[in-house]
Amino acid sequence: MNITQTDIPEVLLIEPRVFGDERGFFFESFNEKTFQEKTGVMLPFVQDNHSRSAKNVLRGLHYQVQQAQGKLVRVVAGAIYDVAVDIRKSSPTFGQWVGYELSGANKRQLWIPPGFAHGFISLEDGTEVLYKTTDYYAPAHERSILWNDPDLGIHWQLDGEPIVSAKDQAGQPFQQADLFD
Repeated sequence: MNITQTDIPEVLLIEPRVFGDERGFFFESFNEKTFQEKTGVMLPFVQDNHSRSAKNVLRGLHYQVQQAQGKLVRVVAGAIYDVAVDIRKSSPTFGQWVGYELSGANKRQLWIPPGFAHGFISLEDGTEVLYKTTDYYAPAHERSILWNDPDLGIHWQLDGEPIVSAKDQAGQPFQQADLFD
């Protein structure tokens, strides 16, 4: 497993060791011991989520103000542009974002710690995303920041108009959102 710190050091790009031949491939998508040793992250994963999206579906920017979730995100089919936004007011990278392409082909994963908003846009039809979370989904604590907030200036990999849920269209502007201290 190769770990790369992003421009926001707590957000990690993870590339597994893939064994492949004419039959196909094999890799460990998660090994708790190796993950903890390589990343220093000692949080338990308590929930796995799976989504399927058509091309240009944009989900996010989501987070929970209580029961904050760390997320380990990977794609099993298709591709996404995955984005993490630092929403910790006390952080030196507050308000900054990083984004990476994750795909079934490149098998990369992104570790997004608690204290970040998360979102992605599907780059292909039939894209399937799996992600582990460090706390349970808590609808009462869920929040959403507008995906296209000009204060964040996220450069989404748009190919046409994004398809956004009503809930995400009603997200808060970054300057008015409930954030972490």
